[in-house]
Amino acid sequence: MKINTLFLSLLFLTGCFRGAKFEEPPIHLNPNMDNQQKYRSLEESYFFEDGSTMRTPIEGTIARGQYDDNASFLTGKNEDGSYLANNPIALSAEVLDRGQERFNIYCTPCHSQVGNGKGIVTQYDYPVIPANLHDERIRMQPDGEMFNTIRYGLRSMPAYGYQVETNDVWSIVHYVRALQKSQNATFEDLPQDEQEKIAKES
Repeated sequence: MKINTLFLSLLFLTGCFRGAKFEEPPIHLNPNMDNQQKYRSLEESYFFEDGSTMRTPIEGTIARGQYDDNASFLTGKNEDGSYLANNPIALSAEVLDRGQERFNIYCTPCHSQVGNGKGIVTQYDYPVIPANLHDERIRMQPDGEMFNTIRYGLRSMPAYGYQVETNDVWSIVHYVRALQKSQNATFEDLPQDEQEKIAKES
């Protein structure tokens, strides 16, 4: 009985301290990095050989807020907010191959390998119908708009800028244009010698 009374008394006294204010800082039995050593700006450092705490940025890195140095390449937009009309990276066989590789990894599940919007996800009651990349609206849009959609997403399409490097996104745009031409080619799109050959045969 005495033990129970003592226990209840201690419990009551402990509750009295709840919310009380103390002048002394609390005792941290486990600091959990609440108080850690750190350097302040321009403070001398004994860790680096030159004694400076502030380091030169690593080559190739871009600090937050400095994207304006190459904003068009990174956003697909001009300074006035309009989309770039043409792809800024040169078209080559290597670029097309890279674009095809990235397209097959990230785009075919929804858009299919030919880009008609009938990827494998449509076989599993996918709630959103993927876009057909051969629709006239998409075929006529500027390259920068397609880049912007891939990199930053649009409506139900997620952003792939976190997974696909900027150069690769532009490569995908080149490859999509090639797909569109393959499915919507006209007689005028053929090389001149091929046009002459077909004309002779007909």
